[in-house]
Amino acid sequence: MNVTTYRSLLYALGAGFAAVFVIVVVPPLIQSRDIIGAIAAGFVNPYSTGYSLDVIFCWFVLAVWVLYEARTTHIRHGWIALVIGLVPGVATGFAAYLLIRLRQERRTPS
Repeated sequence: MNVTTYRSLLYALGAGFAAVFVIVVVPPLIQSRDIIGAIAAGFVNPYSTGYSLDVIFCWFVLAVWVLYEARTTHIRHGWIALVIGLVPGVATGFAAYLLIRLRQERRTPS
């Protein structure tokens, strides 16, 4: 896979998840205005709890990776991906981090 395809896929997947989030989650959230209830809804049964915990732990894994690479390879602005990982979600935050990382790696001479 070449870099252009890689970058395009990351943009498409990150933006695609953000779009689905806006379409599926935001309207009921605006209607109910119950953020705590919306978060709690992710834990209503063992299956949704499993998915929700997976997402939460994926965010922590991303945070460890971002912090590690900030110290070891000097990837800057990774914190932006962590914020994006909170809303709309880890899929968009992860894609954003990979794009940030790609841009900085390509600027660094080997």
